[in-house]
Amino acid sequence: MRAVGLVVAVAVLLLVCVLSIMIGAKPVPLGDVWHGLFENSGVGNDVVIHDVRVPRTLLGLLVGLALGLSGAVMQGLTRNPLAEPGLLGVNAGAAAAVVSAIAFLGVVDVKEYVWFAFVGAAVVAVVVYLLGGSRSATPVRLALAGTAATAALYGYVNAVELLNSAALDRMRFWTVGSLASADMATIRQVAPFILTGAVLALLIARPLNAMEMGDDTARALGANINRTRVVAMVAVTLMCGAATAACGPIVFLGLMVPYMVRAITGPDMRWILPYAAVLAPVLLLGSDVVGRLVARPSELQVGIVTALIGGPVFIRLVRRKRMAQL
Repeated sequence: MRAVGLVVAVAVLLLVCVLSIMIGAKPVPLGDVWHGLFENSGVGNDVVIHDVRVPRTLLGLLVGLALGLSGAVMQGLTRNPLAEPGLLGVNAGAAAAVVSAIAFLGVVDVKEYVWFAFVGAAVVAVVVYLLGGSRSATPVRLALAGTAATAALYGYVNAVELLNSAALDRMRFWTVGSLASADMATIRQVAPFILTGAVLALLIARPLNAMEMGDDTARALGANINRTRVVAMVAVTLMCGAATAACGPIVFLGLMVPYMVRAITGPDMRWILPYAAVLAPVLLLGSDVVGRLVARPSELQVGIVTALIGGPVFIRLVRRKRMAQL
C-alpha cells in the first residue's frame, strides 16, 4: 500500500507542476503549455513558460525536496517529531550572512545572495556541531546549541537592519520566502548542493531507523552513530542552506510535511524520506499557485501562504488524540 501511495503522490506532484506552469498573472492554456515546453517559438506564451514559469516550478521542486528531506532527517536525528531544519541554525546563519553582505559589502544582486547565504548556513552548522559536543554530540545538545546560535544570529540580523535602512529594505523581501525571482542561473547554482544532500539523506535511512531506538540499541545493531550524525548534518546543511539561499527562509514546510508523512507511513525512514521528498514540493508549489490566485494580478509570497495553510492544519494534527510518535 505504501508503494501505491507513493505512486499516487508522484502523480499529484506532476499535476501540481502543470498547474504551476498554467496559472499566474497571465493564465496559459493547457495546449500552450505543451507547445512552450517542447516547441518553444520564443514569442507569446512560449516566453512566459520558458523564461518564467518553468524556472519557478523547477526551483519549487528543488526547494520542496530539500526542505522535506531536511525536516525528515532532523526529526530522525533528534528523535523529535516536531523538529525542523532551522533547529541547527541553518536559516539564521543564512540570514546573518545575507544581511552582512547587503549592509557591509553592498551586495544587491539576488544571485550573489545565494553564495553568501549558503556559506553562512554551512559555517553555523559546523559551529553548532562543535558546540553540541562534536564526537559526543547528542540530540539534546545539538538542539540546545542550534537554539542558542539561532537566537544570537537573529539578534544580530535585527540590529543590522535597524541601523541600516538599505539592509532592512532588501532583507524584508528575502526573508518572507518567495519563488518569484527564480531563474535558470539560480537553479544551476543550488541544484548540485540540493541533489548531493538528497542522496546523502537517502543513504542514511537505515542507520537513522536504528538511532530512533536510542544510541545504545543503534550501536548494538551495528550503526555508526557519530558518522551518521555527521552525514545527516552535512545533508541538512547542503539542502536547507541552498534552499534558503535561493528563495529565503520558508517556514513550517520542513516541520509539517515529515510529521504528516510519518502518520501515513509509520516510523520507517526508508519510506518517510521518499514520501517527504515528493509531498513537500506538492505543498510548496500548491501554496505558490494559491498565492498567485488570491492576490491576482499581484501575488502573495509562498512563505506567507505555507504558514497560513500549514498553521491550522498542524494545530489540528497535534491536538489529535493519536499522534505519530518516533
